[in-house]
Order: sequence, then C-alpha cells, then structure tokens
Amino acid sequence: MPELFGHTRAHVGARHALITPANHVNSVIPGVTGATVVVLVSPAMGAAVTQTQITFQAGGAAHVLASDVQTFGYVMAGGAAATVAGVKSKLAAGGFFFCPAGSDWALTAPKKGTQVTLFQKKYAPIAGVAVPAPIIGNEAQVKGVPFLGDPAANLQVLLPDEIAFDLAVNIFAYQPGGHLPFVEIHLMEHGLVMLSGAGVYRLEEAWYPVQAGDAIWMAPYCAQWFVAMGKVPARYLYYKDVNRAAL
Repeated sequence: MPELFGHTRAHVGARHALITPANHVNSVIPGVTGATVVVLVSPAMGAAVTQTQITFQAGGAAHVLASDVQTFGYVMAGGAAATVAGVKSKLAAGGFFFCPAGSDWALTAPKKGTQVTLFQKKYAPIAGVAVPAPIIGNEAQVKGVPFLGDPAANLQVLLPDEIAFDLAVNIFAYQPGGHLPFVEIHLMEHGLVMLSGAGVYRLEEAWYPVQAGDAIWMAPYCAQWFVAMGKVPARYLYYKDVNRAAL
C-alpha cells in the first residue's frame, strides 16, 4: 500500500504497536557489520523484549558477546553460518537458534539478502534451575499441531516447554479464513512478525490489516484476535514470556 500524503498503516501506542516495512528506519548496533538493522520493538516503547530485523549484505556478519541477555534468531530468507555458545552449524531459511544468557553467538558468511529476526530479553533465573542449553534447529523439523483441535490453525512450538526457559517462540499458520477461536487477554507480552500471507489483527479496540513483513508488539493484557484473509495461508512468528511468577 503506497504511503502517500502522510498515510500509514502503522500505529504506536501505549499498549500495542504495528510497524510496516514502509516505516523502517535503520539503526546501528554494536557487533553487526555489513547489514541494515531495524529495531522494531524495544523498551523505548514500553516493551520488555527487543525485536530486531537484520538484512545482511554479502560479507556481513554479527558477533554478539556474552551478557545477561538471551537471543532467539530466526532466518526469514537466505542463510548463514551460525556459532552459538561454541556450537557451529549452517542455517537456511526457516532455521533458528537460541543462545542462552552468558554465551556468545555469531552469524557469518551470509548469502546476500539474508534476513534474520531476533528476539532478545534479559534472562530471569530461578534458584536451583540451570540456564537452558543452546539450540540450533529448523522449523521443518518441528511438527505442528492443530490449535485447540482446529485444523485451520496450526501451531509449531520451536523451544522446549521447560521451566528453565522464560521465553517461548512459536509459528502460527492459518488457512484462509482460519482465526483465533476467541479474543485473548493474558499476562504474556508478544513480539510478532508476519512471515507470509495477510489478515486482520484486532489489538484492543483497533482493527489492522496486516501482511508479510509487518511487525506487531502487544503489551500484557492487550486484547488480541487474528483472522487470515486472502487466498493463501497466513503465517507469523511470535515471542512470549513464560514460566515466571507475575509478582
């Protein structure tokens, strides 16, 4: 949709935000070279998570040193070599990695145009529970299941459902006309990127047309609902915080 005469689909409010590719402005972050970086969600807007999109040029790289921040990375297009907590692998489109707090990670030798979405947050430890181990995988290896028994809504859970993890990252896929079964209102915060297709997202009392490339932030207890529209399935990748006390 052309964003002429000051028109935009984007919205940034106190409890939710929609940012489209037409709104992107590049940032510079330490450790990333030969790439364009767009910080889509961050504490500056009130979020606890940071969601970043990196698009690599040929010869680009990302080298991030160990800290109290954990990182989940998902390859949206292209491919690169990954080193996560000393474990080396190659990631293609649909590949992902989880780097726990206290470990380094790097992406090197990317194909030109490789695009990666990162979700990052400070780790909230639990006494007596070890920090999660690093993970490298691909969505093709993760079996999807019908969400609440609905075959039109398929959910892939990319990280283990274990108490050591204080974040979850999933892929939701909807057949045209598929939708969430009810308006969700819950404690968990979301960061989200549309991977393909299109639809309509309800965020509190507003309704937004969304399509591939759009990013969304939802604060805790933000009323939310989605329906897939068009003739092809809609898919999105999303983060949520889990497994910690609300106090």
